[in-house]
Amino acid sequence: MTPPPRLVDIARWLWIGSAVVGLGRFLVQLADREMLIGELRKQQPTLSQDELDAAASGGVMFGLLLGGLLVLVYALLANRMAQGRNWARIVLTVFGAAGVFFGVVRLVAVASGLAAAFQLAIRPEDVVFGVITMVLDCVALVLMYLPSVSSHFTAPRHKLQPS
Repeated sequence: MTPPPRLVDIARWLWIGSAVVGLGRFLVQLADREMLIGELRKQQPTLSQDELDAAASGGVMFGLLLGGLLVLVYALLANRMAQGRNWARIVLTVFGAAGVFFGVVRLVAVASGLAAAFQLAIRPEDVVFGVITMVLDCVALVLMYLPSVSSHFTAPRHKLQPS
C-alpha cells in the first residue's frame, strides 16, 4: 500500500489531535465535581448527598469511557481516510462541519450575550478548547479536499488476487 500524500497525513493527525483536545475539554469538565453535583442537585433535588456523590462518580466513569471511545472512533476514521477511503473522508467532513457549526454558534452566543440572557454557563476554558478544535477541524477539512490530494481518494484499491 502506498503511503498517503503528506497533506492527507497531516489531516489525519489534525483529526486525531482535535479528538484529543476535545477529550481534554471533557476531562476538565468532569474534573469539576462541584459543578457536576450542583447540576445533579438541580435535576434531582430529592437525592441525598451519598446518592449525589454516587451519581457523580458514575457519570464521571461513563464520561471517561465515552470520551475514550470517541477518540478511538476519530482515530479509526482518520486512519481509514489516510488510506484513501472516501467514505471515511465524508464521515469526518460531517463530524467536522457539525463541530465547526456548533462552535461558531457557541462563540456567537457568548459574544452577543445570548448565553448569559438564557442563563447558560459557558466557561472561558470551554471557549478556548472550542476555538482550538474548530481551527484543527477547519484545517483538516481543507487539507482533505485540496485538488492536489483528490486522486488519493479516487485511485483504485488493490485487491488481493486469489492464489
